[in-house]
Formats: sequence, structure tokens, C-alpha cells
Amino acid sequence: MSSTTIHLSKATFTISAPDIRRLPEDSGIEVAFAGRSNAGKSSALNTLTNQRGLARISKTPGRTQLINVFEIGENKRLIDLPGYGFAKVPLEMKKKWQKALGEYLEKRESLKGLVVLMDIRHPLKDLDMDLIQWAADSDLPVLALLTKSDKLSQGKRSAEVLKVKKALAPLNADIRVQAFSSLKRTGEEQANSIICDWFLEEPEE
Repeated sequence: MSSTTIHLSKATFTISAPDIRRLPEDSGIEVAFAGRSNAGKSSALNTLTNQRGLARISKTPGRTQLINVFEIGENKRLIDLPGYGFAKVPLEMKKKWQKALGEYLEKRESLKGLVVLMDIRHPLKDLDMDLIQWAADSDLPVLALLTKSDKLSQGKRSAEVLKVKKALAPLNADIRVQAFSSLKRTGEEQANSIICDWFLEEPEE
């Protein structure tokens, strides 16, 4: 089946949930987006779904404090997870939404792929590595999207992609690395194809 049977542009907002108990039934296929609060996650989601206002873009990093659910088809969902690591918010609030993030990753059966977004100029920070390591240990495929790639020259961009690939190679996991720019739409087609392929895999009974 070709990836054209899945259209991320059909994404519609369903619910914002403070924890996994408020999410839709844990069935079907979910692809989750996670990243540091300033990694450009909302912009990437809007670009990939070709919808300008699907995910709210804020000048203040770390505004995604809930688990946001977008339906793209029957029992197929994109999940926007709380940003981590940067936001200037009270510690209690930060702990609360980090707990929601961890709980989702550990317990959600329908999670079939993880998009980890990192600023191409500052990739693989400790929390990014923790997340990718966790996914590798859980046999969960990862797409490492190196965002804001328009900030670098083509040569520097290619060098960064190669560096990240080499750093992640020892994990021996299903990890793809892609330079991405919401502004120039660089890497949009490749990322879209990978995510659509995840949605086309048959869920295990």
C-alpha cells in the first residue's frame, strides 16, 4: 500500500489531555512528536499537516503543557507531547507535565513511532538522548528531525546530519535522521513519507 493513502493534511484537533487517562481509547496507531520547548515542534506539525494554525505557535517556548491529539483517519492519530527542558514555568507545573510525557511514552500501546525534534544547531542534548535511548530500548522507530536547518549553509547542514547519524549509530536502532525547515519546507516530503509508512503498518493483535 502506498503512503498516499494517508494524508497528514486531514489532521483535525480532537482533545487536549493533562494525562493519559483523558486520552482517546488506546487502540489503533499513534505517532508522537516530542522535543525541547524551543525546537520548533508546533511549526513542524503545522508544516507537515499543511495547516497554518493546527498547533499553536508561541513566542514563549514551552506553551504545550498538555497532550494534544489530532485525528488523521479512523483510529490514526498524531500526538503533540509537552515540550521539555527549557520553559520558564514554575517547577511544580514542569514536573506535572514531564510526568504526563513519561507516562504516555511508557504506557501507551498504540504508540508506533516517535518524531524527536531538535534544533540542528544544538542537537542531542541530554534529554534528547534520554528520549531516543528509551525509544531504542523499546524497539520504537524514531525520526530525528533536525529543525531550523535554513539557519545553516547546505554544507554545514549535511555535516550536522552526518554527525547526528554517527552519534546515534551505536544504538543499533531504527532511527532516521532528517534535516528539516518549516520556513523553507526542507525535508517535508521525506518526513511525511516516513510518518505515513508508520501509519500503514498493521497494528499487532
